[in-house]
Amino acid sequence: MSNNIPYKIYLDENELPKQWYNVRADMEKKPSPLVNPASGKPMTLDELSQVFCRELAAQELNDTDAYIDIPEEIINFYKMYRPSPLVRAYYLEKALGTPAKIYYKFEGNNTSGSHKLNSAIAQAYYAKKQGLKGVTTETGAGQWGTALSMACSYFDLDCKVYMVKCSYEQKPFRREVMRTYGANVTPSPSDTTEVGRKILAKFPDTNGSLGCAISEAVEAAVSTEGYRYVLGSVLSQVLLHQSIIGMETMTACDKYGIKPDVIIGCAGGGSNLGGLISPFMGRKLRGEADYQFIAVEPASCPSLTRGVYAYDFCDTGAICPLQKMYTLGSNFMPSPSHAGGLRYHGMSGIVSELYDQGLIEAKSVEQTSVFEAATKFARIEGTLPAPESSHAIKAAIDEALRCKETGEEKTILFGLTGTGYFDMYAYQQYNDGTMSDYIPTDEEIKNSIDTLPNIK
Repeated sequence: MSNNIPYKIYLDENELPKQWYNVRADMEKKPSPLVNPASGKPMTLDELSQVFCRELAAQELNDTDAYIDIPEEIINFYKMYRPSPLVRAYYLEKALGTPAKIYYKFEGNNTSGSHKLNSAIAQAYYAKKQGLKGVTTETGAGQWGTALSMACSYFDLDCKVYMVKCSYEQKPFRREVMRTYGANVTPSPSDTTEVGRKILAKFPDTNGSLGCAISEAVEAAVSTEGYRYVLGSVLSQVLLHQSIIGMETMTACDKYGIKPDVIIGCAGGGSNLGGLISPFMGRKLRGEADYQFIAVEPASCPSLTRGVYAYDFCDTGAICPLQKMYTLGSNFMPSPSHAGGLRYHGMSGIVSELYDQGLIEAKSVEQTSVFEAATKFARIEGTLPAPESSHAIKAAIDEALRCKETGEEKTILFGLTGTGYFDMYAYQQYNDGTMSDYIPTDEEIKNSIDTLPNIK
């Protein structure tokens, strides 16, 4: 090991960022506005405030302020598990025999086991500040639902979670953590909402999707007095809160003279990828530095690599605002892959716009190759990664091996945004050799994309 770069870099508590960074402020071409499906016009603050907390709605619409102060109560909560470590993967470098330097930002040091708590506590805070009784949400693999249940428990808020059906069945212990923190958890699609019943009638054998669960959670929120809907990814407000990941990472890199050449994140809705890259992207947009950014998505749900850039509903039930994003169509039903947090038909409007401008690259990887990389990482680095994060691990290993072939001494940085200790059914399938890969056909994707709303 090098003497000047520790294995784990921990910032001092006093170095914890006091502001979130809003990358939209530095984007010359902004993401397209959310559109009201009824009027076809951009959503107003009042309209968004019927679904979201008013302060969160304001953050969603804010594309001018580069920095937004983090309330003191949220900073105090962050101090329970932040700053999180930036880790030099010395053992992985050695095992791969690569000249590359590999770093990862580890977000698993909290009970939710992932980065999701960074935004959950912010959204719960604003709900409490507004005087609400509770919130509703969806969750895929369960990290977001777990994080939100923790945050709601902290602020004494009611929490209703619609969990994607296949994850509800595959990850019972994640479900029980949510219930332990007081959340009510319902498998989605369900017969408890009108939109859930419609989806079940149309797709009776469906394993569910994040789009389905979002529809149910929104319906539950707008039909219940004193509730609002909160979302764990995709939205600009979420990427804003998650920018604390990148802010800490950039501070640690600057402190030790580390200059990443390649920055990699898994991509489902865009929260962890956007959170990690935003401050670095800001430097790139301002002409202060240059980086290569890689978004890694599952081959089973490839919104960036095989989707179209168009306005689409954020949910399967078509009751949410329309967002311009890379999408497979809100009717796309992903296969029940184990990376439940990446089973979303579209991508963050911010990430989509940056990708469309050529500022981000994207690649898709198959499930078995992801678990091969996850197993290798667990055996070498000692941490069992979540299936979602393992997409970034797979890409980082591939990049390091390319450096081995070419002799390039690149510095690779990736986000390890969750642990896999509630994903043992998936690891069991991989270890038993029963895991399979599914790649949607062109016809399947086309049939879904053909149903996109006609909004320009």
